[in-house]
Amino acid sequence: MVEVRVEDVRVGQRGQAHAVILKDLQRERFLSIFIGPAEADSIRIQLRGLQVPRPLTHDLIVGVIRSLGATMRYVVVNDLREDTFYARIVLRTRDNRELSIDSRPSDAIAVAVRMDCPIFVTDEIMDNYAHVVTEEETQPSSESDDDEDLGAFKDFLSSLDI
Repeated sequence: MVEVRVEDVRVGQRGQAHAVILKDLQRERFLSIFIGPAEADSIRIQLRGLQVPRPLTHDLIVGVIRSLGATMRYVVVNDLREDTFYARIVLRTRDNRELSIDSRPSDAIAVAVRMDCPIFVTDEIMDNYAHVVTEEETQPSSESDDDEDLGAFKDFLSSLDI
């Protein structure tokens, strides 16, 4: 399994398509997963440390897990079928049992960022579907402008069809 972190949540030009961008912690490669607008907002709110007046659904899930005395061990994006990613939330119960719960990746990630738990992607998915940043993509642009050169990540995000 490959450990990743949430690099960004992107919204398409017309606000219709949303994607969470996961970055491999060991290599320069990124996996984008299209997600719903509510999940995108939920992840973004947590990453930016924003406060909401009432708990969101993912906050509720965190509260239930904690109230039951369980801990969240990790999340893993473990499958891709018919253009749909699948994930598992792995919990440890109060009596030390391990539970693996089927989840949409967007929900699993939204809960993981709230509980500060590791996010993984299977080797197979990363090897087959992640965007690998090449040396050519990391070279500075010959164009001169006042913007900071964001290199490969900026090029990758621009290439997303959202």
